[in-house]
Amino acid sequence: MNISDKKYFKIYSEKTGSQIDSLIADFDFSDTSGNFEYSTKSSAVYSSNIEGNSIDLNSYMNYELNKDKFKAGQEIEEIENLISAYDYAQNHNLSEENMLYCHKILSKTLLIKSKRGNYRIEPVGVFGKEGLAYMAVEPEYVNEHMRDFFSEIKKLLSIKMTNEEVFYFASLLHLRFVHIHPFRDGNGRIARLLEKCFIAEKLGDKFWKIPSEEYYKNNQQLYYNAIDLGVNFYELDYENCVDFLLMLPNCLRKKRDK
Repeated sequence: MNISDKKYFKIYSEKTGSQIDSLIADFDFSDTSGNFEYSTKSSAVYSSNIEGNSIDLNSYMNYELNKDKFKAGQEIEEIENLISAYDYAQNHNLSEENMLYCHKILSKTLLIKSKRGNYRIEPVGVFGKEGLAYMAVEPEYVNEHMRDFFSEIKKLLSIKMTNEEVFYFASLLHLRFVHIHPFRDGNGRIARLLEKCFIAEKLGDKFWKIPSEEYYKNNQQLYYNAIDLGVNFYELDYENCVDFLLMLPNCLRKKRDK
C-alpha cells in the first residue's frame, strides 16, 4: 500500500462532488464555545468515547468547573492525558518521534511504562462481540511498516496540495495507521490525532478545530464498518476504502449527524 499514490482520488473527488473547498469556506472556524482550548478538550473527549470511555463532554466540562469537589478517576485521567497529547501535537511538527511521544503521554492509563511510546512486540488482534474481527501485522514487521509510513508522510508534507488532496491523504493516513496497529493500545486515538495533525500542518492551525472526532463518535458504527477492509493485514482490500475517506469532509457539514 503506497499511501502517496492517488489511486483512489478520482473516485473520491467524484463522490465528494468537489465540495471540500466550499465546505471549508462555509465552516465556522471561530470557536463559538469560547476558545481554542475548548475544541481540544472536545476532540479528546469524543476520541476517548469511541474507545469506550463513558465520560461525555458535558460531564467532563462540569468536572473542569468543579475539580476541587471531585476526585479524578481513571476515565478522567485518560481524557486529560489525551488532551495533553493534543496540546503537544499542536506545538510540534508531525514526525515519528513526536507521534511516539504523543503516544507516551496519552497511554499512561492504558499501558505499563515500558510499552508507552514504543511499538508493540506482541501479536495484536481487534475483537468484537463475535470474536476476532481483525488480525494486525506481526510484531516483527511493525518497525518496517512504520518506517515506510513516515517516509510517505515526509513525502506528502513536502508536496503542495489542494484542500481536497489534503483531506484525502489525511483520511488515508488515518486508515493505514489503524490497519498497521503499531501499538499494544491507543492506536485509534493516535490515528485520529495524526489525521488532524496532518491537516493542520498542511492547511493551518485553525483546522485543529474541525469536529472530526465528534463526527466519528456520532457515526461510530459507520466508522467501524468503513475501517473493516479485511480479516487480517494481508487481506485488506483498499478498493473499498473510499467510504471511510468520505467521512472526514462530512464533519464540516452543518448537520454532522447525517
